[in-house]
Amino acid sequence: MSSFLFDDKYRIHRHLSLQAVILLITIGVFFDAPDRLNLTLNRFFGWIGYFLFMNMLVYFNAFVLFPRFLAKNKIFLYIVSVIIFTLFALFIMMLLQEYFYDIGVTHQEPTVVAIFFSIASSLLAIFLFLGGISALLLFKHWMIGNRRITELRSATTQSELKFLKSQINPHFLFNMLNNANILVDEDPDMASYILEKLDDLLQYQLNDSVQDEVYLKDDIKFLTNFLELEKIRRDKFDYRIEIKGDTDNIQVAPLLFIPFVENAVKHNSSDDSSYIYMSFELQQGELIFVCENSISGIVRKKKEGGLGLSNIKRRLDLLFSNNYLLNQTKTDTTYTVNLKLKL
Repeated sequence: MSSFLFDDKYRIHRHLSLQAVILLITIGVFFDAPDRLNLTLNRFFGWIGYFLFMNMLVYFNAFVLFPRFLAKNKIFLYIVSVIIFTLFALFIMMLLQEYFYDIGVTHQEPTVVAIFFSIASSLLAIFLFLGGISALLLFKHWMIGNRRITELRSATTQSELKFLKSQINPHFLFNMLNNANILVDEDPDMASYILEKLDDLLQYQLNDSVQDEVYLKDDIKFLTNFLELEKIRRDKFDYRIEIKGDTDNIQVAPLLFIPFVENAVKHNSSDDSSYIYMSFELQQGELIFVCENSISGIVRKKKEGGLGLSNIKRRLDLLFSNNYLLNQTKTDTTYTVNLKLKL
């Protein structure tokens, strides 16, 4: 049922079901009484008008009024728009009744009181019908939001677990702890430095990153610690992180950039001279992240085509919908990621 209501693949089925419901609502115009069917040509044209009128109420509200006003929390403008649209719909209904007069139960001249109650009941019916449509749309909007949140949490958890397994794995920790152990006597300051960076790295990974949002400066510190430890492991590795603009109060999803850095590290050979250059720039409400890394000949031959980042793309879709732009450029010697996020 949930898939039928919200998945795009059932879009046509939903419209057909709606048409069936409208057909059941409007087909009653062919009956003057429960057991007396009226199939005159005038009554048929009246039914077509009534059927199109009901479709107008549904689709104009669903595709114009609701997304433009109510979905954006412009409640006052939505109410005003519904009132205007209702008056217009009432005018259309009166024209239908005028041209297809035999839809009415009686043909005698109505009194003022009868006209008032007829107009009032028609207005109320239109209001209730529009209200029911809006309630269904709000419910759908709420359900889609909940589904996106659930999917986002699942994708975030999977991303974090994947990172823990691929980067903060026993092999990585063993190497760093072994380095620190060797340096305890030779260079105790360096050994202490390694352990301090490891402590910061794990503290962030296991504690801070479980939050929905973290400060960008904390995420950058995490990336710096990670790259600093990589630099200790390698003899020919360099990195640079540049920050442009006032980013102190900017908050982002945790572990948002580490997949790009992980990807950059993975495609650098430890035998060749390699580098990773990153920049974070705040510009007119957009955060621009650039990550460039070298690609060695060995990695290029062994792991050609292994630069895909489908998981992070999925997470970006869930986090930012259409409010981001991701470009990836690859040459024979470099790989560059350019990510723009609307904050």
